[in-house]
Amino acid sequence: MARIRKLIGKKCFLSPICLQDAAIYAHWLNDLEIVQNLTVANSVINIETEAAFLSTLSKEHNYGIVDLATDQLIGTCGFSFLNHYDRTAELGIFIGNKDYLHKGYGTEAVRLLLDYGYRYLNLHNVMLRVMDFNTHALEAYKKIGFKMIGTRRQCEPRNQKMIDIIYMDILPEDFYNE
Repeated sequence: MARIRKLIGKKCFLSPICLQDAAIYAHWLNDLEIVQNLTVANSVINIETEAAFLSTLSKEHNYGIVDLATDQLIGTCGFSFLNHYDRTAELGIFIGNKDYLHKGYGTEAVRLLLDYGYRYLNLHNVMLRVMDFNTHALEAYKKIGFKMIGTRRQCEPRNQKMIDIIYMDILPEDFYNE
């Protein structure tokens, strides 16, 4: 299946969510190694549930992350809680295909999404949440220009202990001046 290339980088491109990918997403979201950094780790997700969720996501600014060289879906990213009046949004991302972890695809996808958000959606402040033990993501977000704005302490159960959620945000000047 040929994918639509909406936002194109050097390694990957962002494509509108495709409902036919529900089985791929369901497989990833039931893999505990993949979802350990996501809030859905305690969920059971079947293909029908994921298809319904993708249907909702596809109506907003959420995209599949696709390897530019192979046209293979590797993850997803997008904006939630988009508020055009306040010019704010929350960013979410995950790489589901383990072969693409820690290779710069997520960083490039976030950069593509942020540039689109600032240039075309007129956003000013984009925030995200990350679990305190997810050091790879924390370093990637800092490299992009995100700043830590706070910590919600011991608010997420993981592996029989409570972990902190770190809140980060980025403004256009942080992003374009990095």
